[in-house]
Amino acid sequence: MLDRRQFLQVAAAAAVITGAPGLSARSLARQTLTQRDLLAFEPVGQVTLLNFTDCHAQLVPLYYREPSVNLGVGDVHGLPPHITGKDLLTQFGLKAGSPEAYVFSSADFTNLAKTYGRVGGLDRLATLIKAIRAQRPNNTLLLDGGDTWQGSYTALETRGEDMVDVMNALGVEAMTAHWEFTYGTDRVNELIDKIKFPFLAGNVRDTEWEEEVFDSTSFFERGGVKIAVIGQAFPYTPVANPRYLIPKWSFGIREKLVRQRVEKARKDGAQLVVFLSHNGFDVDRKLASRVDGIDVILTGHTHDAIPDVIKVKDTLLVAAGSHGKFLARLDLDIQGGRVKDYRFRLIPVFSDVIEPDPEMAALIKKIRAPHENRLRHVLARADSLLYRRGNFNGTFDDLICNALLQERDAEIALSPGFRWGSSILPGQEITVEDVFNQTAITYPKAYRIEMTGKFIKEILEDVADNLFHPDPYYQQGGDMVRVGGMSYSIDIGKPIGKRISDMTSLKTGKPIDSAKSYVVTGWASVNEATQGPPVYDVVSQYIEKKKVIDIPENRSIRITGI
Repeated sequence: MLDRRQFLQVAAAAAVITGAPGLSARSLARQTLTQRDLLAFEPVGQVTLLNFTDCHAQLVPLYYREPSVNLGVGDVHGLPPHITGKDLLTQFGLKAGSPEAYVFSSADFTNLAKTYGRVGGLDRLATLIKAIRAQRPNNTLLLDGGDTWQGSYTALETRGEDMVDVMNALGVEAMTAHWEFTYGTDRVNELIDKIKFPFLAGNVRDTEWEEEVFDSTSFFERGGVKIAVIGQAFPYTPVANPRYLIPKWSFGIREKLVRQRVEKARKDGAQLVVFLSHNGFDVDRKLASRVDGIDVILTGHTHDAIPDVIKVKDTLLVAAGSHGKFLARLDLDIQGGRVKDYRFRLIPVFSDVIEPDPEMAALIKKIRAPHENRLRHVLARADSLLYRRGNFNGTFDDLICNALLQERDAEIALSPGFRWGSSILPGQEITVEDVFNQTAITYPKAYRIEMTGKFIKEILEDVADNLFHPDPYYQQGGDMVRVGGMSYSIDIGKPIGKRISDMTSLKTGKPIDSAKSYVVTGWASVNEATQGPPVYDVVSQYIEKKKVIDIPENRSIRITGI
């Protein structure tokens, strides 16, 4: 006797075989991929770690394209996460055109997105978490890797409070942070008072008293195992983001301090040590090679979605992607204070397949209700795929640069290499919400100033070194600053000061003169005195004027030294 879901699966398969009308490829995908499939997992051991990271305040389902270019340098060249597209599918044995190919790779993204639909949605994530907790009620620990309170219109409007309410309802049990700090010292402390779980950031110190600002470690017991969770905030927050927002806090990797914390946790009886980190993957890979005693690193910041754990010595690294697209599940068998066995799955959150959790759905609806008209306001239509991720350019970043050039009447535009921001398919409407998903920050002013050609090159060199320095401890994550109105060449294998060459104005076709001044526009300046209109207003105005957005392939950057 077939139940309804099984009947639909059989009917869908029959429709493909017979060519029966009425069932699209997308409906077939929805019916053949089930919530039960996504939750399928044979438990192991006493502890189930659940983890998500870098959701960037995305409450509702979205499209999100993984990068087609993610270059690694030095010892990590050709290692995950620096494998993309079809190479990633081959590396991890994933079939082209499969649901896994869609969520983990950029290959054939537009077609697969039309088949498998949106991903994420915290009401869907809540469904998965509740189901796993019901299966493992005394064994499960849910950890948030940070970049949770920022990245959307409602988060900006409520200054992070919408996400605090959602994380409390989700039952998060500890978190660390990065973009959270961009709300400023006072607001961060206000929101920490509202969360119902530990805020762990042991590498943050008071610059006056050299004391810890936040707790570093929390202990939990699951399945008879004592677990220490050590939290690490993004080490370069005052460099990548405005120092004036957090003037009395210092950060850093603090490897020696991490080692001391791990040793103390073990002395205090921890049988499992988990490092909840916002360092970035390559930084954590190096840290794992140098600091003994960490069983698991739940790594965030660089938005990497890796289908399997990466083992470094005796440490398991988990990279759980971003934007609520995945829930990482790691089951651990702990014997004698060490990991004897484990089982892992990075669960894709297919929003068309997973039933929304009613309680979370109601909370999200309540949060968004006062803003729905603004969020849904249509600005234009996309005629090409708009996305952000990629080491050197993304089409939505190109759109932002075009908007800045025109609306701010400038010769050159600079846009930060942020990795957060949803994707938009060809034919999809572009709404105000979509613009804020790319630009919702607390320092949004779109400046218009003069810079010499020499200074522009220094900016590009500095950002390139943050991305391509051969020592991961000197990398700050993110991607290359996006440039509009100018082409250039980059040799990623050279040292700082020698990577950038052939800078040329696209308007005049002439080389950029190091001694000449150019009118430059950009946004997200860390300078407190920056003046200009908010970038989201600038971009919205431009898009609404254009009505139809078609961004061609960017050919203005020439890359060598790979």
